[in-house]
Amino acid sequence: MDITTEEQHTLKSRSFYCKPLKMTRALHLPGVGKPTTPLRVSRVSGPEGDPMLGDARACAATCWPPTQGACCLQTSCNPAADARKNLPTTGARKMKMQPHSQREHNGPGSSVHEGMWKDQCEEWPGEDGEKLADVTDGRGIRVVPSMQRAEDSSESHEEEQAPEDQDTNELFPGGARKLPPLNLTYQVPEWQEEYKGQVNLHVFEDWCGGAVGHLRRNLHFPLFPHTRTTVKKLAVSPRWRNYGLRIFGYIHPARDGDVQFSVASDDNSEFWLSLDESPAAAQLVAFVGKTGSEWTAPGEFTKFSSQVSKPKRLMASRRYYFELLHKQDDRGSDHVEVGWRTYLPGLKFEVISSAHISLYTDESSLKMDHVAHVPQSPASHGRGHLPMEEPSADMLRPDPRDNFFLTPRMEPSSLESVLEPCAYAPTYVLKDFPIARYQGLQFVYLSFVYPNDYTRLTHMETDNKCFYRESPLYLERFGFYKYMRMDKRAGEEDAEEEVQRRAFLFLNPEADVNSSAAMQPVTSFLSLSQVSRPQLPAEGEEEEEGEEEDRAPGDEVASEDSEEDAAGRAPGRWREDAIDWQRTFSVGAVDFELLRSDWNDLRCNVSGNLQLPEAEAVDVAAQYMERLNARHGGRFSLLRIVNVEKRRDSARGSRFLLELELEERGGGRLRLSEFVFLRVPGAHSRDEEGESPEPPPAAASLRPDSRPELCRPLRLAWRQDVVVHFIVPVKNQARWVVQFLADMASLHAHTGDPHFSVILVDFESDDMDVERALRRARLPGYQYLRRTGNFERSAGLQAGVDAVEDPSSIVFLCDLHIHFPPSILDSIRKHCVEGTLAFAPVVMRLGCGSSPRNPRGYWEVNGFGLFGIYKSDFDRVGGMNTEEFRDQWGGEDWELLDRVLQAGLEVERLRLRNFYHYYHSKRGMWGTRSHKGTRKEPS
Repeated sequence: MDITTEEQHTLKSRSFYCKPLKMTRALHLPGVGKPTTPLRVSRVSGPEGDPMLGDARACAATCWPPTQGACCLQTSCNPAADARKNLPTTGARKMKMQPHSQREHNGPGSSVHEGMWKDQCEEWPGEDGEKLADVTDGRGIRVVPSMQRAEDSSESHEEEQAPEDQDTNELFPGGARKLPPLNLTYQVPEWQEEYKGQVNLHVFEDWCGGAVGHLRRNLHFPLFPHTRTTVKKLAVSPRWRNYGLRIFGYIHPARDGDVQFSVASDDNSEFWLSLDESPAAAQLVAFVGKTGSEWTAPGEFTKFSSQVSKPKRLMASRRYYFELLHKQDDRGSDHVEVGWRTYLPGLKFEVISSAHISLYTDESSLKMDHVAHVPQSPASHGRGHLPMEEPSADMLRPDPRDNFFLTPRMEPSSLESVLEPCAYAPTYVLKDFPIARYQGLQFVYLSFVYPNDYTRLTHMETDNKCFYRESPLYLERFGFYKYMRMDKRAGEEDAEEEVQRRAFLFLNPEADVNSSAAMQPVTSFLSLSQVSRPQLPAEGEEEEEGEEEDRAPGDEVASEDSEEDAAGRAPGRWREDAIDWQRTFSVGAVDFELLRSDWNDLRCNVSGNLQLPEAEAVDVAAQYMERLNARHGGRFSLLRIVNVEKRRDSARGSRFLLELELEERGGGRLRLSEFVFLRVPGAHSRDEEGESPEPPPAAASLRPDSRPELCRPLRLAWRQDVVVHFIVPVKNQARWVVQFLADMASLHAHTGDPHFSVILVDFESDDMDVERALRRARLPGYQYLRRTGNFERSAGLQAGVDAVEDPSSIVFLCDLHIHFPPSILDSIRKHCVEGTLAFAPVVMRLGCGSSPRNPRGYWEVNGFGLFGIYKSDFDRVGGMNTEEFRDQWGGEDWELLDRVLQAGLEVERLRLRNFYHYYHSKRGMWGTRSHKGTRKEPS
């Protein structure tokens, strides 16, 4: 039936008092005004036959004063669905009211003082699992609790969130600690074909912070944005500050199959995906950060491990609800984009375009206070969207490499006949090549790693952006906009050309404006409002409110102006009339990893190991598995690729360390860890005498497509049972000696490895009994050497190596302040090959106040003091230089590196996960007579 004018007046004037988990207050039921379409309502009877009307549009419930035994009454919001389930379309669904106080109330319409009542609405034992939900009115105010079937709900509900600093006893009277259920949208609006090509975009302005959690704290989120509009692709860059975006709609896959998603943004973002069209089923599949300090460059889809989703099986005949949340603060190159790719090796992420998206619903004709259509999903609420404990660094996330050494290894003897043997003599080896002192570290090459081990210190790139090629000054002024190609509209071509000219003049401040060189285009896509000089306020006009608060601490207007004048321009104040919330962009195929070189980068100490392309790693693994099963009759199946390391030699081929997890038919899981060589066709290697030791390859081993062929490199096999000796000189470092021995004992307990020992060279420590502590430590082997006199690191290390009797064992020149990962022994053995290979792992130096659980610091890219080498090779190169570095240290590691390289050995250089150097002060170390020698920086 239709609502009469009198009934509308009755609804608008009536006050209700029930509001769960909040203080009681009088609220009017709005939104009944002049409906554009007749509203069907159900009549129910209240106390003393008082008629009440339910607004089907807002699914409102009516509650009488919460005296003992009173009940909430609600009409049905979905009579058709109720009829299908044999539920009454009229009448009341009941809820018990448990009053916090036993004060008397006079009935509907009576005035209730705020704070007089705290009510807890509990579910009356009802039919078919009725659930409690909140209801929002036309202004987003929760009116009364409603009893709805979750599967029938299509209304807009706002979550009742508990303040972070409020006691749960105050929120839940009677000691109940269970949070109220989330209010989710299960029934979606009718979808139409014309919705394709764009998605809904809600903008929340004037809200500081860079984390999505900050956006959820906004009073108006998610129902009442500043702006409702649409966007035509999932790549948005409004070029504004202090805002949040909520983008939602449907994704339409192009074909059936497994799909991976990735999100990139500055600052934080979250991408939620439902496996059907229901918002209630949305799950968080990818995100960038959670603290507001994390960010990515445009199109940088693999910076964080959290950015990339697990494969999702999608069908082209269905549509899938998604939600994208983005928060931008007042700094950086604001952008957010979602990419996807078919789950196949080597494919790049591509931004999801208009051909594969559609609206959730058409909002163009709705007023801003109409919110019933706004979807409520788990992304809309603050609870449970992220794990309780997120690692402070990507490197702390579990990785199969960390414990792969515990898997039984396949016997190398059973693998000798899998590949043809070939000589291994890379062209970058410096045997007998004259080099200047300390020049050797410039001839150390880096290896490529697959899969991503996340040794890149992304959490340290807030201030240190050396991973990117642009200078810090350029990034501060222009950001990363040059990697974005804005989707142009009519009339923007001239502005684009002017922006390119301005960017060029910034990079070349001395260039002649009228010269032809100055007019050469530069890839930059800044808007004019961002690079023009700010318009000063007119006389008597005050500056914009809050401008002083927005300035970074310590900055002064005078210094800023002088610096900007010196640079030739000012950054300018963004013009509000230039905001375009619908501005989309395309991302060029820029892979920042591909821009890196395998030279030892001594300038950037936050970049991680080089990344090996997935397609290349998969191809090598597939070739080896094909040959392995051909040799062993198909007994082995590949479970996963755990680790692949590549050292490149463009002239002769590439060396790979291949580590695969296999399953043997009728047996258990095995570990394959072998060196292989991918030889360039036509390349020939010769040994030291100039003769080729490799036999001619069999005709069957040549690939018909002339592609590089795998072979087994001679004299390049590592031993799993070789003994590793940790050699550490010490003097008056009692607390660090105790910690070091405890870490070594823990390493032995965790690995059960009996093939290592600790050699401590003590320079007359008087603050503890080092020998006694060493004897009491639970170690598989140890030696104590006592030396007199002043502390000498070179002499101490040499004495420790001299105490090792077996020349075919590994000596690891070590420091006292090191935290070792459990895989350290395996890492040392794999990268040390007698006569061929030495190992210089890169350690992460922790900053003051940092710990292995919260690592903040940098990679020690210049240091080679942690060094693993076979004793026979160490003796062959002459050992430590104890003459020049008698009473000083600093530089002895570089000098040793020079001689190791000139002896014809390779030096493997890798950043190791969870390998740390503890922070400590150097004040008073090793005695007052010792001093550190002046260390020249390499030219």
